[in-house]
Amino acid sequence: QAQLVESGGGLVQTGASLKLSCEASGLTFSTYGMGWFRQAPGKEREFVAAISTRGGNTYYADSVKGRFTISRDNAKNTVYLQMNALKPEDTADYYCAANPYGSSGLNLRQTYRYWGQGTQVTVSS
Repeated sequence: QAQLVESGGGLVQTGASLKLSCEASGLTFSTYGMGWFRQAPGKEREFVAAISTRGGNTYYADSVKGRFTISRDNAKNTVYLQMNALKPEDTADYYCAANPYGSSGLNLRQTYRYWGQGTQVTVSS
């Protein structure tokens, strides 16, 4: 049974950095595209970043481009999200997800098969 477990969230001030991790088990990690999504209170879950199976292609939402970096370590079955220059509008629950299509539709929520439980990120002003 596939499982994704996020960690690394917390409460930080504006301008700070955080690094989220998501460890996968129960699936052939290297064959899945991986993504990060977030959901703020009262809002829909939105795409943040994604990475192809071997890490050769990355994709970002315009709102985080230049501040966030997604990476993966297939040997550790882990995907990361380095978040720099955090803003209050980045406050949300962050979810990692696994896409069985590898490199297709990585910015589309409906293409992801497995989801983690989320980790909370709060950025104070």
